[in-house]
Amino acid sequence: MRILKLAVLAAVSATALTTAASARDQLKIVGSSTVFPYSQAVSEEFANKTGKAAPVLESTGTGGGFKAFCGGVGEDHADITGASRAIKGSEVKLCADNGVTDISEALIGYDGLSIAHARSAPDIDLTEEQIFKALAAELPDGNGGFVANPNKKWSDIDASLPQVDIIAFGPPPTSGTRDAFVELVMHDGCAGLPGMADLKKADGDKWNEVCSRMRQDGPFVEAGENDNLIVQRLEADPNAVGIFGYSFLYENSDKLKAVKVNGVEPNFDTIADGSYPVARPLYFYVKNAHRDVIPGMKEFLEEYMSEAALGPDGYLAERGLTPLSDEKRAEVQKAVMEGMKLGG
Repeated sequence: MRILKLAVLAAVSATALTTAASARDQLKIVGSSTVFPYSQAVSEEFANKTGKAAPVLESTGTGGGFKAFCGGVGEDHADITGASRAIKGSEVKLCADNGVTDISEALIGYDGLSIAHARSAPDIDLTEEQIFKALAAELPDGNGGFVANPNKKWSDIDASLPQVDIIAFGPPPTSGTRDAFVELVMHDGCAGLPGMADLKKADGDKWNEVCSRMRQDGPFVEAGENDNLIVQRLEADPNAVGIFGYSFLYENSDKLKAVKVNGVEPNFDTIADGSYPVARPLYFYVKNAHRDVIPGMKEFLEEYMSEAALGPDGYLAERGLTPLSDEKRAEVQKAVMEGMKLGG
C-alpha cells in the first residue's frame, strides 16, 4: 500500500510540474525583505538580457517565504525563496512533508543589520546593552527576578543619551531580520546584565525567553515587512530609530544615517571583517524539481550566480551586498548551478 501511495504521489507531482510549465512563464520568488532588492536587481538584468518575463517577486519575510516555498511542488508554489537566515530544521521538515525534498542553498553574501535614524537627527551611539535595555520586555530587578521594562526615554538608560522618547520601528516575528536582531543584538546585550550568566546555566529556556522578548508597550513598533515604510516614518520623526538591513540604509543614505553599535559604524569593510557586531549571512533557496519545467529558471540562476551579480565589483555590491570571498563564491556558484541538494 505504501508503494502504491508513493507511486500516486510521484504521478501527481509530475502532472503538477507539467501543468506548471504550460500554465505560467514567470518565476515565483518569495521571502526576505532584505534579500528582495537583490533578487529584484537580478530579475531586471535577467529580463533585459533574455527578453523573458521578469519573475514575480513578493516580499513575505523569511518565515513567510519558507512557508510558501515549502507548501508543495507545482504551479501554485514558489520556485525560489530569499532568506536572511539559514533554513530551520522545522522548515526542512515542512518542505519534506509536502513533497519538497530536493532543495539547493545559495549563500549570496553578507548584510549588516542597521539601526538608523533621519539625517536631521542628532548623532547617537549605542551599545548592545543599551539597546536591550531600551527594547526588552523585561529587565532584571537585581534580586533574581524581572520587572516590566520601565525605560521610556533614552536618558532613562544612560544620562548621556538624548532626553527623548524611545521609539524604534522594527520587523515582525515572521522576519529573518527580527530573528537576526534578537540573536545578534538582544542576546548579546542581555548576556552581561547582573544575574543573567547564572540564569543561563540554571535555566537556558528562561534565559532565552527573557533575552528574546521585545516589549509591546509602545517604544518598539512592529512596522511590517515593508522596509520603505520604516524609512518614511524615520523621515517624519527624527527622534525615532529603525531596524533593517544595511542595503536599505545604503540606498537611502541621502535620508538616513547609521547609529554606531559598540562604537562601530556599518559599512562594507566593517561588515566583511566582522568588526561591526550586527552582521548576518543572506541566502536564497531553489526548488530543484522546478528547474527543468519553469521557463527561464536556469537562465535566472545563471544570472544570479554570475560574477557580474555576485562579484566584488558586481551590481549587487553596488546595492549594498557585502560580497563573499573568491573561494566561497566559487563554491556557492558550483553548488547552485549543479543543483547540489541541501544536506547532500
